[in-house]
Amino acid sequence: MPSALFVVSEEGYWGEECVEPLTTLDSEGFDLTVATPSGSPPVLDERSADPENVGEETAEWVRDVHENDERLNDPVSVTEVEAADYDAVVFPGGHGTEWDVNQDTDARRLLRNAVEGDSEKALVVCHAVGILAFTRDSDNEFLVDGRDVTGFPNAWEEGIVDDHDRMPDGRKLPYWVEDEVTAAGGNWDAELDADTSVTVDGDLLTARGPGSSSEAAQTLLDELDA
Repeated sequence: MPSALFVVSEEGYWGEECVEPLTTLDSEGFDLTVATPSGSPPVLDERSADPENVGEETAEWVRDVHENDERLNDPVSVTEVEAADYDAVVFPGGHGTEWDVNQDTDARRLLRNAVEGDSEKALVVCHAVGILAFTRDSDNEFLVDGRDVTGFPNAWEEGIVDDHDRMPDGRKLPYWVEDEVTAAGGNWDAELDADTSVTVDGDLLTARGPGSSSEAAQTLLDELDA
């Protein structure tokens, strides 16, 4: 049975970016495990389940999975798992990842080992792409250096934060994903003129945002020959 590990934020994950690949892989018979930095249940970014933001159907779907999926409600800690035990490691996005997943040593270990492993794949979505700005490879170089990637672009961030980089909930955004990943050597192209954006560079798959979640899940299946 193929397997996948989801590394999800306790500071606010974006519903569709987790639920879409989770349910897609589940329907294909994957054995799924959810991990969070501390092992506490992940926290849903309420904006991603607000009908005014995402539509009633998506909001209802996201909230139902968030509240009732036993894997999301009973995660393990990232300290307890190894990338080599899974066919894929998935990092859903959401602004919350900037405060926990992207800064977590064990989450970065999982990403590095998935990308450098013999057969594993890593899918990193939206704001979670920021983890690439802080992840070093086994030679202590930036893992993203020279790789083609997409992710949550500055052009979209400008419409969310205020002039002091404060989020709608008042938290100050610690960094902008595009700036940091580019500074670490990533070849950034969020394909702003396209409806979706998913980039494959070896065993690293990146996706731009919520609207690319479905394509990202299918691309991961294709890359795994699932």
